[in-house]
Amino acid sequence: MKLVKTDSLRTSLGSSRKFDTILLIFPVRDMQLSHPPTQPVPILFDTLPDPKVPDGVCPRRARQQIDFLLLAIEALELGGSEAFLADVKELGLQEVIQNRVSLWRIRATNPLRRNNQRRPLSLQEAKALVIIVCNRARRLTVLVRQLLMVYDQLREKGLSPDHHMRLSNYLERFRAHFRSRMNPKRAGVIAYATDEKLNELALNLLGQLLFCTGTAGTQRLWSSLFDGEVE
Repeated sequence: MKLVKTDSLRTSLGSSRKFDTILLIFPVRDMQLSHPPTQPVPILFDTLPDPKVPDGVCPRRARQQIDFLLLAIEALELGGSEAFLADVKELGLQEVIQNRVSLWRIRATNPLRRNNQRRPLSLQEAKALVIIVCNRARRLTVLVRQLLMVYDQLREKGLSPDHHMRLSNYLERFRAHFRSRMNPKRAGVIAYATDEKLNELALNLLGQLLFCTGTAGTQRLWSSLFDGEVE
């Protein structure tokens, strides 16, 4: 702030008396609104190389597989969808997944969904979902490993998964999630019309989740999504 002394200023009432006054001159500041800096992309994104896929978007099989893995996690833990949103904040993925609606739209790029979003899934979006999958899988490692061991034991004895409550509950929830969210008119969904086929898919997804928990699990899952897709 600057102080300027002036002489012989007249008052607004017309007085001729000379006086000294001090004018307060406030410095003019730049009033332009600055936009907040763009949030940096998580460093982990750099560890997932961009595959050479047409138009730089995820192929159909990758979109489907990622959504199925998320579906399996939701069947494993109650409140799985809320956990995904918590992971978004924890892992700094808000630039890619802004909110619940954004997450739903990204997952709905799975072509087998009832409310399929007819838009591509970008590589950045796919990376964010893969990171979430692997983060949740690591937290569920003990449970996933236990269910797979139980299944092997039951199979050796010639028993069905119904003989173990925790495994049976997982399979039941997975079937319910799958049937409520996938379009029954799609050929890819019709292939899983029976409980046996859906159970087989759910158990296969458990194996893939365990695969995600090992060393460089995120990178291995990412690469597996594009097997046969990259020239």
